Amino acid sequence: MGQCYNSTVIHAPIETVWAAIRNFHDLSWGSAIIAKVDAVGDKSGTEVGAKRILNDAFHETLVSLDDDTFSFAYSIDDGPEPVSKASVKNYIGVVKLFPVTDSNHTFIKWRASYESASEHEVGDFCNPLYHALLAALKAGLE
Repeated sequence: MGQCYNSTVIHAPIETVWAAIRNFHDLSWGSAIIAKVDAVGDKSGTEVGAKRILNDAFHETLVSLDDDTFSFAYSIDDGPEPVSKASVKNYIGVVKLFPVTDSNHTFIKWRASYESASEHEVGDFCNPLYHALLAALKAGLE
């Protein structure tokens, strides 16, 4: 099973960071990387089952959202190679926030797991995207 892992500390309270990222249909904080988000269907961006298409390429579904643990999970249902539905199975990304209690900052962890014959290619493709998204979030909130 392949995995991606990215993390950072954002110098903002956990509630502020969570408010910025919890809506699955709002990636305005990462607009330098994700220029277009199309909501698919009638579910809101905070309802499990919400679907979106990013940059006309990545088809994703919100599979969990937990305000108590400041976390959400999503699946990549289709996308460009190497994350197309023909190449990857069971792609689940999980974003989880943790309070840094001594400084009122936030540790954010973005982890994904998937099955693919090209695990390294998927990681090499996705890790830089997640790294850039985290950097954009951090820059926008600090």
